[in-house]
Amino acid sequence: MAVPVLMPTAARDETFGGVTYHIEGELVPALHVELSSMPVYFEHHILLWKDPAVEIKLHPLKGAFKRMLAGIPVFMTEAHGPGRIAFSRDGAGHVFALHLRTGEAVDVREHQFLAATNEVDYTFTRVKGAANILMGGTGLFIDTFTCRGAEGIIWLHGYGNVFEVTLGAGESIDIEPGGWIYKSPTVGMQTIFQKLATGFLASAGQIFWNRFTGPGKVGLQTMYYHMPTTE
Repeated sequence: MAVPVLMPTAARDETFGGVTYHIEGELVPALHVELSSMPVYFEHHILLWKDPAVEIKLHPLKGAFKRMLAGIPVFMTEAHGPGRIAFSRDGAGHVFALHLRTGEAVDVREHQFLAATNEVDYTFTRVKGAANILMGGTGLFIDTFTCRGAEGIIWLHGYGNVFEVTLGAGESIDIEPGGWIYKSPTVGMQTIFQKLATGFLASAGQIFWNRFTGPGKVGLQTMYYHMPTTE
């Protein structure tokens, strides 16, 4: 299996998908986007600052009622240029971009999304059961982003630093359930349990992790993130 590789921690004057963007900062980095004709959409609570000329509108979200029941924001907002806008998340970590071409998609763990260009479609599914027991036993949502245009960008936030590993067909990696961020749709995910015992009549515990099997890419973060059990 390939060794995970550190993702870029900064960007300057990167142009792709109809926008130019910059990623700066070390402890709590910020994403700066220069808008022209291509809008971007984002979670409403991660806006840092914007030029007064940038217009903010509601971005439609399918299945909003289901997300509200999960305690997740039921709407997203979108920004229209020209002008500049910046985003950040309340947590030490790593902001990075994934560039998508026509038809390419990525599955993203909930609450790791920052923003995306409007050429990227957004849907979500809920994963229930023991596969995500560290989420309070209620499962989690996985957001899927698919590029419908020629080019699109999705920006994500990882806690700590972010590494990416590319798995060949049949290759696997075990990741602590709070340690993964995104994966290719071709990568399968299952939960592995291992019982631990210290000897005869001794109490036993168990550890478990998510096993990802290729082909495809997986992103992981060096700070575990688990949803509060109240959700």
